Amino acid sequence: MYAKVTVLDILFISSMAAMWMLLLYHVFLTYGGYRYFLHSLVQEEKESSIKQYPRVTVLVPAHNEELVIERTVEAICRSDYPKDRLEVIVINDSSTDATGEILQRQQAVYSFLKVVTLVPPVGARGKSNALNHGLKEATGDYIIVYDADNTPERKAIRYLVEAIHGEPRLAAVVGKFRTRNRDVNLLTRFINIETVSFQWLVQAGRCHWFGLTTITGTNFIIRRDVLERVGGWHLDALTEDTELTIRVYNEGYRIRWIPEAVTWEQEPEKLKVWIKQRTRWARGNMWVISYYMRHLIALRSRRIAWDVLYFFFTYAIFFTSVIVSDIIFVLGLTGLARLSLTGPFLVIWIMAYALFILETFISLSLERGEGNLDNLLITSLMYFTYCQLWLYLVLRAVWVSLKDKFTGRSFYWYKTERSAR
Repeated sequence: MYAKVTVLDILFISSMAAMWMLLLYHVFLTYGGYRYFLHSLVQEEKESSIKQYPRVTVLVPAHNEELVIERTVEAICRSDYPKDRLEVIVINDSSTDATGEILQRQQAVYSFLKVVTLVPPVGARGKSNALNHGLKEATGDYIIVYDADNTPERKAIRYLVEAIHGEPRLAAVVGKFRTRNRDVNLLTRFINIETVSFQWLVQAGRCHWFGLTTITGTNFIIRRDVLERVGGWHLDALTEDTELTIRVYNEGYRIRWIPEAVTWEQEPEKLKVWIKQRTRWARGNMWVISYYMRHLIALRSRRIAWDVLYFFFTYAIFFTSVIVSDIIFVLGLTGLARLSLTGPFLVIWIMAYALFILETFISLSLERGEGNLDNLLITSLMYFTYCQLWLYLVLRAVWVSLKDKFTGRSFYWYKTERSAR
């Protein structure tokens, strides 16, 4: 006699199928990332053919960044890019600390450094607003953006320019970002593994297979005329980089990721700070998904439409599947409900766990110095701890969004707490 299939069985099988779909897709991306890595080794050997470097404007939005802004500006201004072709604009947006005084001292040293100071009601309206005001003051043909906690390597700007110059349909080029404070504690080690694997798996893998790259919030270059054509940065988007990506692709342009252009950034060292930052990211991503899912048919670019569906699958289908499987697992442990189906479910779960470790470690191994035993062990622990926090972040993002909507809270700067380290 066959056991009767229950609703619980159907939910469990459906959730397992959805999770395995994403896992197998990431296997596909991992292989693409490896192929892209091999291609990048060949690209490193090529010499630039640019005779006259174009004028470039670097924008740095800053809001109460006294702990990090000096080091960031120094790193940008000491770039090996020709100084007569470089303009650096720091948007000091309503800072109440010593950010303004530090920038004033640096202006006396670097003649190509300009400070744009914003005060309410014009200022204090978020990163997108600050960048749009910086764009109005820019004179460069290309715009590069760095966050206020970044220290780009000396050749980073040159690499970005060389990658985009001479390719009219290439609207933007995104560089690589690394964790400067990765060895501080277990949290920063988790973040380091996450950022490295994201770039070699999602960025490089999608770039190889589909020609898709997501603009990140820092270390990218974009053509000024393209940026103006799409209307600059969207004021309502918390993840303004992801939202900008969609509009650029929808205009028929391409975006590329390159690992040669590197910047080092400071990541949160406290769980409370990390939760606040990632809640903002989750809110922003859900806003982008919600907005563009409603306008999916209107998107002219089929490739970016599929990418919106991928993000929808991650935040809606995959998230729901994980929640459902966790609930069924708890019900089974407590004896409140049991599956009528039998099968090698434990073996399937172990296979999924092993696949997660394998995917992550392969992507780590593509980054020099990261494919070691310590990171393998941390990745094994990461699945049960750091990754599970994503569920909490999504739920928290939904709650905060609803609370802001009902209380009428207006748009504001989401400031990540810095360390003086």
